[in-house]
Amino acid sequence: MARRSLLAGWVASFAAIVCPVTALAAAPVAASSNVTSVVQLVDAGKFADAHKVIDDALRSSSLSAEQRSAYEFQRERMRRILLDFALTPADAQARVRKQIPDLTDAEFARWDNAGLLEARVIDGQKKYFNRAPSNLFRLSAEARDRRANPAPFNDSPLERPHAHHKEVLEQAKATGHSAVAPRRVRITQSLTVDADAVPAGETVRAWIPYPRQLRGQQENIRFVSSSPDKHQLAPESALQRTVYFEQTAVAAKPTTFSVTYELTIFGQHKQIDPEKVVPTAPAAALVPYLGERPPHIVFTDEMRKFSRAVVGDEKNPYRIAQLLFAAVDRIPWAGALEYSTITNISDYALRAGHADCGQQTLLLMTLLRLNGIPARWQSGWIFSDGTYNNMHDWGWLYLAPYGWVPMDVTFGRFDSGDAALDNFYLGSFDAYRVVFNDDYSQPFVPAKQHFRSETIDLQRGEVEWRGGNLYFDRWDYDFKATLLQSPGAN
Repeated sequence: MARRSLLAGWVASFAAIVCPVTALAAAPVAASSNVTSVVQLVDAGKFADAHKVIDDALRSSSLSAEQRSAYEFQRERMRRILLDFALTPADAQARVRKQIPDLTDAEFARWDNAGLLEARVIDGQKKYFNRAPSNLFRLSAEARDRRANPAPFNDSPLERPHAHHKEVLEQAKATGHSAVAPRRVRITQSLTVDADAVPAGETVRAWIPYPRQLRGQQENIRFVSSSPDKHQLAPESALQRTVYFEQTAVAAKPTTFSVTYELTIFGQHKQIDPEKVVPTAPAAALVPYLGERPPHIVFTDEMRKFSRAVVGDEKNPYRIAQLLFAAVDRIPWAGALEYSTITNISDYALRAGHADCGQQTLLLMTLLRLNGIPARWQSGWIFSDGTYNNMHDWGWLYLAPYGWVPMDVTFGRFDSGDAALDNFYLGSFDAYRVVFNDDYSQPFVPAKQHFRSETIDLQRGEVEWRGGNLYFDRWDYDFKATLLQSPGAN
């Protein structure tokens, strides 16, 4: 998910209070203390040592299935990290030089030393994140200005003031309704497994995201077609809802799955009077959205220090939310590591100097909950009137007496001078987002047997066969949204 670029200087000003913290494992099961030590070795870039500990542990016949799975996941996590961090220093510099032909070694070193090129030392070798060279131009105005052929970033048209924002605000004001400005859309999502990724004759199992009926947000969902025809649709109660397929792999041929459906999506607007907002009583229904949720929502000492620095003495929940929203909004957007490789996503977003939409959302959720404000996750895919579409994550916060209020900290605050428009994404949503996930890291129906490729989100899909999971390097995906006649249009 792309957004306007901002310098990381504001975040850097908190360097004295935000320091690295050892996080919990991003594993699908609870880890023993020995597994936790492996997590620490992986996070420290000591992969050879981690492999040795894992190999020794897996020789034990006394390991439970959960412990064995936790060790095996850490081995898989290292493989995924190496896929993400595949660039040598020479590779990274060469990629930057494609946009800055007269790049000097001193310039590259200066940007590198400033932390603008994400890298890790793995077994003594410095390796750069594959997207670090392209991220540099989002994080550094100086680097952007040095490009030989500057080109605009491929961002959503809704990341700046747009006629649709005014449409949502005006309809909400005119009608008094919070669900307004609907769009009817037909969506086709597909998943194609590489030829011979699975042995011929074996069954390929695939899950593609599918929306739930959410009253006033997305309604009138109509299944149109699928390939193959035979499928299993997860129940409405599944918080990460899918359509499930099976297909037999054929030698030398890719295996493709797809689903087409229609739905009506509504824009959202909640008009908030700050003086009427009161602290939220911890009702039973809200308790799950108030506390920590390790490993990715943890009230670390660093998180508490950051919160105090931002919130100060403010007591009004809405104004606290505004302050925290603005603080996270100031963190520059950049292309992200695969979530399954990160031990604590909110902590990573706090100290990395950049974050993508899901990382920003989890950080804001953590800070809100830390301040007694319920917050929950939502994500799916965004699209436009034109060709733009992308995966995206956002959330909701609870403000008494108003209830659940939309928030999209990645789209953030505008600078048009119109206060209502500038604050659109703290209290409003556009109608160009389909929801696939009403929570993160939720089980599939039917259940997945092997590790997920994406342990948090569900946007691209998931694939496996009898021999194990198929990671993102073994298949591709596509998403197409076609706007149909808006409800009530002539």
